Amino acid sequence: MKQALALYDFYQDRIDECDAEIERTVAALNAQRPVPDAPLPKAKHRNKLPSDPNFDVRSAMYQLAGTDLTQIHGIGPFLSLRLIAECGTDLSRWRTAKQFTSWLALSPSCKISGGKVLSSHTRKTSNRLTVALRLAAVSVGRSNTALGAFYRRLAARIGNAKAVTATARKIAVLFYNAMRFGMNYSDPGADHYEQAYRARVIKQLHRRAAQFGFVLQPQNTPDSVGVS
Repeated sequence: MKQALALYDFYQDRIDECDAEIERTVAALNAQRPVPDAPLPKAKHRNKLPSDPNFDVRSAMYQLAGTDLTQIHGIGPFLSLRLIAECGTDLSRWRTAKQFTSWLALSPSCKISGGKVLSSHTRKTSNRLTVALRLAAVSVGRSNTALGAFYRRLAARIGNAKAVTATARKIAVLFYNAMRFGMNYSDPGADHYEQAYRARVIKQLHRRAAQFGFVLQPQNTPDSVGVS
């Protein structure tokens, strides 16, 4: 037990040294950057995880990125630090969000031969960011947010595995737009997503009915029979 405790303390000291080095590196990067005029928005992530560094990562990332990445559901302070550490602050090397998600292997990899699609599965990858984004997608799937509603609807239709990939891709696109174009994300909520989904389905039904020469009518009208 004495040896186990000494080993635990040794590793904790090494972790503290790494945290201090990360803090110094981030501070050096922020030295040439202006402090954002707008105050830091209210935090969406209140719980501090044991793996989080021992300094104010969120404020440092806010100054480094110029936007609060933690407003995107699924991206906490530590994940935002990992994303910037791996990708940098200049995402112009990826001309579009599609190229960025393709680099992360979160986009379908279509194999076509003779005009026939042989496979559309995503590529296997050992990219550490992809793993982190997938874990974030699983966490988001349990939240009462637009991304959470998106995950649950896809999971019910095509399965959890594909829903995780699609949600991770959405989070990656939001991160790309925030870093590349300074987008400030605001969650519309699960209800807004469901209403938008319902509107899309109704629009598709109207278009489909028109192709067959029918007109859809709301069921609550007095003389309506549903389809005429």
